[in-house]
Amino acid sequence: MSEHKSEPQLAVTRRKLSFAATMKAVLWSFIGIRKRSDYERDAAQLNPLHIVIAAILGVLGLIAILITIVKSVVG
Repeated sequence: MSEHKSEPQLAVTRRKLSFAATMKAVLWSFIGIRKRSDYERDAAQLNPLHIVIAAILGVLGLIAILITIVKSVVG
């Protein structure tokens, strides 16, 4: 049995963008302004776990902003 470990390792080594780059991509996605080329690059290079964590942090940040706005308007 010959094992081809180089192919799965290539897929793993392509996903090398930082968490900050992931946060940037997720925040741009929240706004809805994305170039197709940026989307395709991100889809190939971002770590899926980082995307989930960044999305949760983005949602929590959005909720905090909305609560702050409501408190300032009502109070």
